[in-house]
Amino acid sequence: MTQLSSRQVNLGTETAFETLAKAKELERQGQSIIHLEIGEPDFDTPEHIRDAAKQALDDGFTHYGASAGQLELREAIAKHQTERQGYTVSPDNVIATPGGKPVMFFTIMALIEDGDEVIYPNPGFPIYESMIKYMGGTPVPMQLNEDTGYNADIDKLRSLISPKTKLLIVNSPNNPCGSVIPESDLEDIANLAVENDLIVLADEIYKDMYYGDQTHVSITKFSGMRERTVILDGFSKSYAMTGWRLGYGIFPDFLVEPVTRLMTNSVSCTSVHTQMAGIAALEGPQDSVREMMAEFTKRRDLVVNGLNSLAGITCPVPKGAFYAFPNITGTGMTSKQFAEKAMYDAGVALLAGTAFGEFGAGYVRISFANSQENLTEAIERLRRIL
Repeated sequence: MTQLSSRQVNLGTETAFETLAKAKELERQGQSIIHLEIGEPDFDTPEHIRDAAKQALDDGFTHYGASAGQLELREAIAKHQTERQGYTVSPDNVIATPGGKPVMFFTIMALIEDGDEVIYPNPGFPIYESMIKYMGGTPVPMQLNEDTGYNADIDKLRSLISPKTKLLIVNSPNNPCGSVIPESDLEDIANLAVENDLIVLADEIYKDMYYGDQTHVSITKFSGMRERTVILDGFSKSYAMTGWRLGYGIFPDFLVEPVTRLMTNSVSCTSVHTQMAGIAALEGPQDSVREMMAEFTKRRDLVVNGLNSLAGITCPVPKGAFYAFPNITGTGMTSKQFAEKAMYDAGVALLAGTAFGEFGAGYVRISFANSQENLTEAIERLRRIL
């Protein structure tokens, strides 16, 4: 029998989709399930964006496009990012991709060789570790601590850097913790990157999802960072466009050509009519983003208050994204036991913290991208099994 390659064996997965499949099967068997496992807004893509895609199809945007993306979209992204970041972003440094994951994959693929070390947040998005291992790199987990607001200890981070360290991944606002890296910590991380000549992958896909009066600060704000940072961003979260598969990276000059070549060798180009919809998202009204975050604020407060009323559970208040990451050690269950009991006994689909790395033990992730009615019911179902 043909054996799989060692690279394929090293490739991980994203537990959210596995849990979703199990939950759907339970629903087919007649069980009522409240879905708090999947990380996507439950809002519809705004109408003007959908209309733009329909118009693009009618206008003939049904053929191959440039591997780096349509110039019109790259110009719109550059303008959008220039306004957000406070410095000039050139469309020449923008590459449109089918979702945000290719930005991770292609960055790691272009940079990492066997034995190179990559520091990444843990708990963190599981595909970071998966892709590092796939390319033969050594994943070095940067623990996010509850007592520091689910952020890294800078002194401990400094101790993780070695002569083999090549790439550092940061994610703020963070999935799964809903945490935000303080600006002072971000500056310290930037200084470490410059001092140690590290490339940084800044996952900023949740940059529009802050609570209160917080605004996004990118690590590229700090001296020496623009020429060594890849910004990962996209449309899935801000504009409820997960199924459209439209993301982008802002790459330093030395990575633009290699990553464009990886696009050519893999997917050829990103769907062109989808890119036209992306222009409408950036240049059209932004009311939907504000309305979505207003609703998420209400849901966040409902979920946090509800979780903190449950025996054995404590839950800090998320500062960004749409996830809660409660500590469930007081229940006496492991993360996996809690997640399984929640789904099979209570009909609440959520994720074990260990789905996001070893330092997620003792926690679960709850996506509050569901109605207030369903979130209230989910809390009561958990209360009954506890």
